[in-house]
Amino acid sequence: MSDQELDPGIEMDRLALPNLNKEVPEPSNDPRLSLTASTPSYGSTLSIGPIASTANLLRIDLEQKISRHTGEERELWDNRFQFMLSLIGYAVGLGNVWRFPYLTQKNGGGAFLVPYAIMLAIEGIPLFFLELAIGQRLRKGAIGAWTQVSPYLGGLGIASAVVSFNVALYYNTIMAWCLIYLGQSFQSPLPWASCPHRVEGNSTVILDPECEKSSPTTYFWYRETLNTAPTVESPPSLNWKMCVGLVAAWIIVYCCIIKGIKSTGKVVYVTATFPYLVLIIFFFRGVTLHGFEKGLEHLFVPEWGRLKDPQVWLDAATQIFYSFGLAFGCLIALSSYNPVRSNFLKETLFVTICDFFTSIFTATVVFSVLGFKATMAFEQCIADHTNHSTMGPHLESSHNTSECNFKKLIEESASGTGLAFIAFTDAINQFPVAPLWAVLFFLMLLTLGLDSMFGTLEGALTSINDMMLFPRIRKEVVCGIVCLVSCVVSLCFGTTTGPYVFSLFDSFSANIPLLIIAFTECIAVSYIYGLKQLSEDIELMLGTRPSYFFLFCWRFLAPTAMFVIFVASLFAIFKEGVAYEAWDAEQGMPVLLPWPWWCQIMAVVLILASVLWIPGVALVKYFGFVEVKEEPPAFFPAEELREERGIQPHYSTPVEKYLFGFRD
Repeated sequence: MSDQELDPGIEMDRLALPNLNKEVPEPSNDPRLSLTASTPSYGSTLSIGPIASTANLLRIDLEQKISRHTGEERELWDNRFQFMLSLIGYAVGLGNVWRFPYLTQKNGGGAFLVPYAIMLAIEGIPLFFLELAIGQRLRKGAIGAWTQVSPYLGGLGIASAVVSFNVALYYNTIMAWCLIYLGQSFQSPLPWASCPHRVEGNSTVILDPECEKSSPTTYFWYRETLNTAPTVESPPSLNWKMCVGLVAAWIIVYCCIIKGIKSTGKVVYVTATFPYLVLIIFFFRGVTLHGFEKGLEHLFVPEWGRLKDPQVWLDAATQIFYSFGLAFGCLIALSSYNPVRSNFLKETLFVTICDFFTSIFTATVVFSVLGFKATMAFEQCIADHTNHSTMGPHLESSHNTSECNFKKLIEESASGTGLAFIAFTDAINQFPVAPLWAVLFFLMLLTLGLDSMFGTLEGALTSINDMMLFPRIRKEVVCGIVCLVSCVVSLCFGTTTGPYVFSLFDSFSANIPLLIIAFTECIAVSYIYGLKQLSEDIELMLGTRPSYFFLFCWRFLAPTAMFVIFVASLFAIFKEGVAYEAWDAEQGMPVLLPWPWWCQIMAVVLILASVLWIPGVALVKYFGFVEVKEEPPAFFPAEELREERGIQPHYSTPVEKYLFGFRD
């Protein structure tokens, strides 16, 4: 086609703001703001005229860097593989290393995999698919996307951004722990290989009493690394190791995401693949350890009676949110940088199933090591008892059934952060060339944390950019300000009471808010945006409409499951109360203590800090207290895609009308 044959409406010049002198149709008053051919193409790299909507011109514009109404280019991923690695890196995180194995052994071993697989099908995959569809279709972060669906839903995106910010605050603390351990792994023997001691008199070695009552790895974790105070109400003092680790962790994160997805996309080539390499190495090392089969037996032999326990189903459902990163707004932000033709259904299935089997594979590696650790402890226990042979055979039997209990030993090894920083360090001590294994392991944890931080922080940063809170400030500067503020706030984790503050954030800043946000997302899509409109949007991007299974999950199954989980969570809190693990130095072990009243108030504040935005913005809009501007839609070539794919009008079936609320 020659230049003379091109329609004058096609502006081949550089990116510019829309020409305000041209007649622009009024935006639709429909709260869904579904885009049609008459919708203005804010920030398009081309202004497509009537003749431009042909197959020959489609490739000119549709895969360009689509910009927003601000006139700035919206970046795109360099390739699909880069986006896939970012999703895998975001989904596969530290929770796969300790939280999934811990919940598996806590809830009956292999029996836990049954409710987890069911929740994966009715909650994980459908919501993952939904968030990718919303982001790729509306081309914005969570705040801009949900405001475009309806101005009354702007608070939904803000709630997701607040949760992302809160999680990023304490999640980066885990990276600081990794840096502390990594920095001390370059020495032999490792500092957690033996208890600190002093020599007195005639070469008398006196061990530290606290370490002697616990173990070298436990002592190194609670005393040398965290310097944990006795309770959350103890006067706090600064832990300089943690403060340095926190500052270093935030500097690393800033350097990795300073250029947005262009720098993040390059980093994930390493951070998303390196953990798999280390896990494979640890797998082959783990299955050669003495007693590994006992750990795998504990992992895969199910206790079927546990399926009757509602707590098992509750843990399975909440683990899905943590594992896939649902309702954080991060998936919406990451997919908003996708080309409009990207097949996010394949990416959804690949990433979610990959994450599922990664959790099982990681659990296999973890329980191989835990089986080795428990076997060594069990044999040592038997040996210690045998040395007291004067006590008689009856005591031996009693001792074996009480203290030398293998199941009890392996269950005590797998709990929360201790699984990575206590149990694994204890196992690494038994490896040949222990410092090498320590460096590999903590590098793996560091890269897992970086991957999850990319997605979590990107959810908050994209929302800030879409809200145009700092329109005259460069993105790199905004990113630096966010990281600096986060670093200063996160110093509250760098005190002797910091581990308890971390536990408070971990328990309350995300669990309940994520349930409420995801529930509201399903209701918003099903009853406000409309499943019919969403089906048409997905057909434009993929060429096929979503199956009835997805529609049924979005409208019925997922909201029902989340509502039941929410009610069960509240019931458990009011019935059993809330408690935290405090370190008892005299006993050399953690003990459960109830949260004091002011911590319970802080827990309520952490929950309400995010979820109150949902009704708050809706009320402000309804009563007109503050003018809430309509969200201008980003450019989306609906008519061009419809013509290219040859999509014909779809007439709703009776099932779609009566079950899913379709209206022709």
